Amino acid sequence: MAGARPDGAVRWARPANVHLTLKFLGEVREEVLEDLCAVLEEVCAKHVPFDADLAGLGAFPSARRARVLWAGIGIGSDRLRSLAVDLDAALAPLGFEREERAYMPHLTLGRIRGRPVSFDLPPAARGDLNFRVRRVELTESTLSAKGAVYRTIRAFAL
Repeated sequence: MAGARPDGAVRWARPANVHLTLKFLGEVREEVLEDLCAVLEEVCAKHVPFDADLAGLGAFPSARRARVLWAGIGIGSDRLRSLAVDLDAALAPLGFEREERAYMPHLTLGRIRGRPVSFDLPPAARGDLNFRVRRVELTESTLSAKGAVYRTIRAFAL
């Protein structure tokens, strides 16, 4: 079959699409957008910019049944968790469901097509990539045949 991928093939994320998700909101109604932006502004104003780095590689749900390959966050992970928890709590009154699982900061690098596979993941050296977290972006994601297309609706400074 033309264009088919074998089981276990990895669909790698385009570098421009690699990002940290703090909270997935799903479909957002237009009439909620103004209140949503006000809450994001308020929460972000309580946080300050901070440094972060990559620390380790992993897979969801596990390396033995990999569906998603990711790079973890070392330095800055506590600050990202705090920001995610604050956003989760502040967005609940607007009707966004609270997260059931603890937030785990990571960058999605690729997704496994077909059946899950087993990976022997090497550890990534801590500090190989440092970056500064300065803002939170409200981002719209549109799926296309070539993958997700992201568009920033609005950015909120920390």
